[in-house]
Amino acid sequence: MKPAVKVKKGGVERKTVGRKTKEATSDALGFSARSYWLFAAGFASIIIGYVMLSKGSITLAPILLVLGYCALVPLAIFVK
Repeated sequence: MKPAVKVKKGGVERKTVGRKTKEATSDALGFSARSYWLFAAGFASIIIGYVMLSKGSITLAPILLVLGYCALVPLAIFVK
């Protein structure tokens, strides 16, 4: 069996093993779909936190803001 050869063209990585070719899509920054979902959840948490803060919540708003800024957004950056 031949070793895998990686060829990258236009954001599509192709792995060739023997005669079979597998395609794996990735964007230019290397983020996966899971990373985008985590970032969206973090962004939503931040927005909801600011809305709750404007309505006078002093317990739920800081929890949502810390969750968004300190947990979900950094996790979205580090998860591949």
